[in-house]
Amino acid sequence: MLSSFISTRSMLLAIFMLMAGNGVVATLVSFRLESAGTRAGIIGLVATCYFVGLTIGALRALPIIQRVGHIRTFAAAVSLLSASTLAYTVVEGAGFWAVLRFTDGLCVAAVFVCLESWLNERAEPSTRGSILASYMISLYAGQAVGQFLLNLDSSAAAAFVASSLLVSLSVLPIALTRLEEPAVARQAPLSIRSLYAASPLGVVGCGMTGLMLGAFYGLGAVYARRMGLEMSDIALFMSVVIAGGVALQWPVGWLSDRFDRRMVIVATLLGATAVCAGLAWLTGAGPLLLILGAIFGGLSFALYPLCVAHTNDHLSADQRVSASGGLVLTYSIGAAAGPTAGAGVMMAAGEGGLFLYIGTCALLTLVFALWRQLRREPVPSELQQPYQMLPRTTPAAAELGPLPRSDS
Repeated sequence: MLSSFISTRSMLLAIFMLMAGNGVVATLVSFRLESAGTRAGIIGLVATCYFVGLTIGALRALPIIQRVGHIRTFAAAVSLLSASTLAYTVVEGAGFWAVLRFTDGLCVAAVFVCLESWLNERAEPSTRGSILASYMISLYAGQAVGQFLLNLDSSAAAAFVASSLLVSLSVLPIALTRLEEPAVARQAPLSIRSLYAASPLGVVGCGMTGLMLGAFYGLGAVYARRMGLEMSDIALFMSVVIAGGVALQWPVGWLSDRFDRRMVIVATLLGATAVCAGLAWLTGAGPLLLILGAIFGGLSFALYPLCVAHTNDHLSADQRVSASGGLVLTYSIGAAAGPTAGAGVMMAAGEGGLFLYIGTCALLTLVFALWRQLRREPVPSELQQPYQMLPRTTPAAAELGPLPRSDS
């Protein structure tokens, strides 16, 4: 992994710095709107705008990269993202901030497409897995560390300014790199209908995971604040959830490669339902909140790559890369709807309504997964495709994993 890290260090440093700066903005925006007395439904709509921008940006970034190249696209996206981050300090209001969150989503999607397609070009067959692991560590470590910017004066501009500074500085490793820009190849994704025909559980699981995690990212800070947490504790809570999400992926993936993957998905959904029930009924802050948060992150973050791997089990080798586009789109559609739906439940049931909603999503998916087990025979474990720890970003990230195993 060390050699892979060295050869791609400029891109890994760039994504770490960018996520350290931008990863806190969702939490900060939700907290500030909540502090201003904004209704949960409005906060959910603002969060939805980000995921809508992320979805559209992932679909439209490649033509821009083909026209002007990776470095210029990256620099333009980072510059606009930095300006958007500073703009939060100019006008405070849900309507204006919704436009900014949409802009943030467009920019972050362009950054992901740039870096992931570039990393994919740099990957050799023997280093693909380690490059993907390095990328995920950089991405989620930046996101987790960035939460502690909340410890700056959250009522003033300091946190937004610090975020903008980190985002701006992330352009330096890319602008000064000596790595050659890759050619951009465009691959049409498989349609969601085709994917559902191949693997109903994989598609439904990806979409429901989007509903769950979109709601958490958009409203997690609101939940934590209403539980009575101070800003430093909110930062710790959000970081613990992200860290737990990374920590449990390897053991869950190891199990899914050795047993019926559908049973591992069922167990993960069952655990997520139980943990969400605990978080929904919890009445105060304390160590139990952090423990349940870490377990929730571990189980919920693992669902997307589990569902991708399950879908790949039912596709031919030449379909698996193009399938990633449809699965990311399915997740993104769910993530765009999640904050609004979760906010509606919070308005009706209080702060615990967030995890009541997320737990209901997990429970419904669990029922669907059990039903699918009655409808289809399992894929033998020796024929299952390897589990990959995947970020929920763009299809290019899926291409970084081990090359698809032949079906012959």
